[in-house]
Amino acid sequence: MDRNVNAVRATATAFAVYAGILGMEHGFFEAMHGNAATKSLRIMAAGFELPFPFGHEPAMTLIPNFLVTGIAAMMAGLAIVLWLVAFVQRRHGAAILFLLSVVLLLVGGGFGPISLLIVACVAAAGIGKPLTCWRRHLPTQLTDGLARFWVWSFAAALLWVPGEFAAGQIFHLKNDQRQILTNLNLMLSYPMLGLFVLTLVAGFAHEAWRQSDLEKAGSKGQANLSSRS
Repeated sequence: MDRNVNAVRATATAFAVYAGILGMEHGFFEAMHGNAATKSLRIMAAGFELPFPFGHEPAMTLIPNFLVTGIAAMMAGLAIVLWLVAFVQRRHGAAILFLLSVVLLLVGGGFGPISLLIVACVAAAGIGKPLTCWRRHLPTQLTDGLARFWVWSFAAALLWVPGEFAAGQIFHLKNDQRQILTNLNLMLSYPMLGLFVLTLVAGFAHEAWRQSDLEKAGSKGQANLSSRS
């Protein structure tokens, strides 16, 4: 694992871009319904069944039209991706990301992407912040353990949705229009939320670890310069 990686920024960027793409996917399926009215705030983005838990892509929208909802969701998802790539490190980067996340949720971007975006917003708020409290209040062994685990948690979080798709194919998952909480849904979907939180915490631990290394390197460099002078 590269200790020079800013794990907080990597988590914010990857999770938000992932969520933006998933939001655009919801929008694409909604637009496929055509110029049809939605029956309520809660909709099923996909008009057919996808082979993973909640495979009808449940979402909500304030726009009473599938086509317009789909276009709005795709635009909101794209805006999130562009913001993360170019501007997330700016002063109000996390606040703008939060606002875009709310917009995506309200225009049919789906309920799944919002869990990624909550984690991404918290991580974005921590980009560039000194994490001295981690080193002050957490045992060194715990921080080191979490930091070493981050890369595995990060990879698992990004691979979870493809893993759900594969599991749905293997187990021949049949989704109900009521989106009931079947055992397979509980087994595949909800542990993902814990994994997202774990990745966030481990990312902060990794960044505290990296900052500690940089401080030690800086102190060592200053000591060497002092001894030479």
